[in-house]
Amino acid sequence: MFQARARAEVLKEVVNVVSTLVDEAKFTLNAEGLTLRAVDPAHIAMVDLTLAKDAFEEFKAEESEIGIDIDKLSQFLKLARGDDIVDLRHDEDKRKLKIVVGDITRHMSLIDTTGMSDPKVPNLNLPASVTVRSDDLLQGIRASETVSDHIALVANSEGFEMSCEGDMDQVHWKKAKKDLASLQTENSVRSLFPLEYFSNMLKSVSSGSEVTMHLGSDYPVKMEFRIAGDKGEVRYLLAPRIESSD
Repeated sequence: MFQARARAEVLKEVVNVVSTLVDEAKFTLNAEGLTLRAVDPAHIAMVDLTLAKDAFEEFKAEESEIGIDIDKLSQFLKLARGDDIVDLRHDEDKRKLKIVVGDITRHMSLIDTTGMSDPKVPNLNLPASVTVRSDDLLQGIRASETVSDHIALVANSEGFEMSCEGDMDQVHWKKAKKDLASLQTENSVRSLFPLEYFSNMLKSVSSGSEVTMHLGSDYPVKMEFRIAGDKGEVRYLLAPRIESSD
């Protein structure tokens, strides 16, 4: 059994985060809230999301799993304004999720979770961490999108840099240590990532939020940020592109 009421803006945040990587997802429910882990079809990126029961206006759940078509849910939530209350209900003997927004009720078919994997979060020892405002990062992303399809993330004791090098042009976005929320690194680290993935992940972060990135040289980047008024947490992992030494 699962029954909850939530502000539409909270559910939209969750949908934005998850839809960046997958169209369908398995949510694990218990009395404390819900969790989700999913890997994109290309196995390049992972999302690990936790949403506490306090993020909801009301929340009751027994230990269970439900598979949701994220695209369908996203389309339905577009009918709701941010401060609208959305009612959700699932009875285990039925294969549908009942969603109510105002005068509209939808019974949405659920997805069989039997074949859905439970990806494990790799244990990474990443030596550098940097915390940056999401709006600042997006400025650097927008400057890079017409230059190349990969972006380099560089952290050293002086600051943090994103750089993009194409056949003809280059873009460098830099923040000195004093202009960052935090920076911890003993050595310089650098990794190259697919720009489209990195951009889409950052675009799912609410404006005004802070993003903490954990980095190493030629290691995945782990991005962490809060959602739902600090009552939810998201971690993204993105695999690097290993640069040839030629």
